[in-house]
Amino acid sequence: MMTNNPFEISGKSSIITGAAMGIGFGIARRFVEAGVNVLLTDIHQQALESAVSRLSQGPGKVAALQVDISRDDAGDRMVEKCVAEFGSLDILVNNAGIFPTVPMLEMEPALFDKVIAVNLKGLAYASKAAAAQMIKQGRGGRIINIASIDSIHPSMVGLAAYDASKGGVAMFNKSFALEVAPHNILVNAIAPGAITTEGTAGPTQEDRTQVMDEFLERIPLGRAGEPDDIAKVAVFLASSAADYITGEMIVVDGGRLLK
Repeated sequence: MMTNNPFEISGKSSIITGAAMGIGFGIARRFVEAGVNVLLTDIHQQALESAVSRLSQGPGKVAALQVDISRDDAGDRMVEKCVAEFGSLDILVNNAGIFPTVPMLEMEPALFDKVIAVNLKGLAYASKAAAAQMIKQGRGGRIINIASIDSIHPSMVGLAAYDASKGGVAMFNKSFALEVAPHNILVNAIAPGAITTEGTAGPTQEDRTQVMDEFLERIPLGRAGEPDDIAKVAVFLASSAADYITGEMIVVDGGRLLK
């Protein structure tokens, strides 16, 4: 009989971007509970400090780094900090992202550039830095990219920049998986649908309720997702249960794309 647990990930070290709240925090919580050391990174210092405090009692160790993922040196800084804190890097979760709702006909170049810099360029160069460290260590690793169902199909008007960035994530996911496969670095993505997080709130409670009600009408499972719905899939992709999966994207949307 096989006695090993294929979902065991304890003792590994990870970086999670955009980890102070929402999906990133949900993944961090599951990782820490599973015994993974986690470097939480985020641009929001106060929220980051709160997240560290909330996760400090788990079996996995927790450290933090305030960083703007769109900066050219962000990837190198995160990897250096993770190795300094935990001695290695085994898992990178590229979660940080922004999604301003602005129709393309009203889009300013600076905002479009910012969305691409955070959602795609930041992800790509964090992956580059992480993969370089994983290759140096010589034992492979995992890169998990948080994409979106908008990588596949647009959800609404006003997300042209976001959709372009997430479409780029989907293709980068495949291309980089091919590039680093000889080093046993597996690169996969998760495509969330409507997930209730701090970031999904509109300017007012009324706006948020209207948006979520419209989404709920099109979700066969009848509810919006929660960060933990994504976190559990991230645990799977980080574990040996996913040893023969790379370059793939798992849609976690309650069936939204079916309609």
